[in-house]
Amino acid sequence: MKLFTSFKLGTTELKNRVVMAPMTRSRATGNLPNELMAKYYRQRAGAGLIITEGTSPSPNGLGYARIPGFFSPEQTAAWQLVTAAVHARGGKIFVQLMHVGRVGSVLNLPSGAELVAPSPVAMSGNIWTDSQGEQPYGLPREMTAADISNAIEEYARAACNAIAAGFDGVEIHGANGYLITQFLDPGSNLRNDGYGGDDARRNRFALDVAAAVAMAIGRDKVGIRLSPYGVFNDMSGSYAGIEGQYHLLAAELGRLGLAYVHLVDHSAMGAPKPAATTVQAICREFRKSGGQAVILSGGYDRERAEADLTGGAADLVAFGRPFIANPDLVERLKTGAPLAAPRAELFYTPAAEGYSDYPALAG
Repeated sequence: MKLFTSFKLGTTELKNRVVMAPMTRSRATGNLPNELMAKYYRQRAGAGLIITEGTSPSPNGLGYARIPGFFSPEQTAAWQLVTAAVHARGGKIFVQLMHVGRVGSVLNLPSGAELVAPSPVAMSGNIWTDSQGEQPYGLPREMTAADISNAIEEYARAACNAIAAGFDGVEIHGANGYLITQFLDPGSNLRNDGYGGDDARRNRFALDVAAAVAMAIGRDKVGIRLSPYGVFNDMSGSYAGIEGQYHLLAAELGRLGLAYVHLVDHSAMGAPKPAATTVQAICREFRKSGGQAVILSGGYDRERAEADLTGGAADLVAFGRPFIANPDLVERLKTGAPLAAPRAELFYTPAAEGYSDYPALAG
């Protein structure tokens, strides 16, 4: 099966085309990677590529409890536990850089940090904080031009830190309603300056971040994740001009020569399903303009993954939740072995239970 063949992603040789999708797991106490996280990723190093949980490039981007960062020397040193563990098993690993923007509470931020976003538009609902339990999402401060410039620099510095820590590359999180998506979406971006207004200006932050990161570490080590039509974290889903906007964005990202674009479809979890023509057009524009590979994710099983690979829709396929309870997922997919079900109530708890204690198949 093509799913289990090797692939060269930029300059990184992958042993198969199975990608472990990024998933927030909230085990980074003090925003630092640790031995428990190293064990978790080591167990899953059978994947051709691991993409880590979202990791903040900025103190302002730590909106959730216990998510890791990549902006301090201590974090850079701690991440080496993870990269060394994965590489020792012959795996390859990219870190996902995720600035949450407005998605958070100041109770989850370090002293002196603040919630920032393209516009002062708060999310609805509540978020978990370890200090005070469920609390309403905070109201973000609108980013100034200087804030935007600083955030772009933070992404580039975090990417350099990642390479210093031994990562094989970086994925920029431009999906699921976090800071980059907040700039893309007219429902959360009410600006009327160089970073808001029409499609091209709403795309600018994503493109500036991607260009800065590619300049910092090399385009062959950089990918970006997008979620057109996504509604997670109060995104608009469908809005006037969305297809044209994402076609333009894909073409501009392709001109940067990035290693890949990673498109996520969350319809398996209840989100609207992107039209197949939209996904195809984004992939086509990205590749045609000079972009390299395409990763598709969202509710895949072995047969559907193989069909999209052999049909040319994707070069790699990402699996998310199946990796939680099946650390040996690649072997189970190869042999057709049954998949264990994860315990959802333990997705974001701080301990090993429901995280690193799922067994591989005996023998």
